[in-house]
Amino acid sequence: MDSVVAELPAGQEIHVILDNLSTHKRNEDWLARHNGRIHFHFTPTSASWLNLVEVWFGMLTRKTLRGASFASRQELRAAIEAYIATTNANPKPFIWRKRDVKGAQLRNTIVNLCK
Repeated sequence: MDSVVAELPAGQEIHVILDNLSTHKRNEDWLARHNGRIHFHFTPTSASWLNLVEVWFGMLTRKTLRGASFASRQELRAAIEAYIATTNANPKPFIWRKRDVKGAQLRNTIVNLCK
């Protein structure tokens, strides 16, 4: 972040979107050193679907890694690279869909958002 901030004009506000990982939340001192021009916004807990890289890793896991067994890191790497090559050969945009949320899930999400 220091190098990103250094490249931008001194008066420009910076808004950064982060997931809710606890290590991202211990930043008050760093933010204070930047005089309020940098703002961190956190995605809600249990909302990984908002982060498209999480969607991509989920697809990689479901289509390539789950249930697989690799004898070496090289085999794992080859499987991941094959998945990337296949998806890049015929790219498709992500389409967000609204999914049904059950009562307990909704309660947990609301509780997490209120924290």
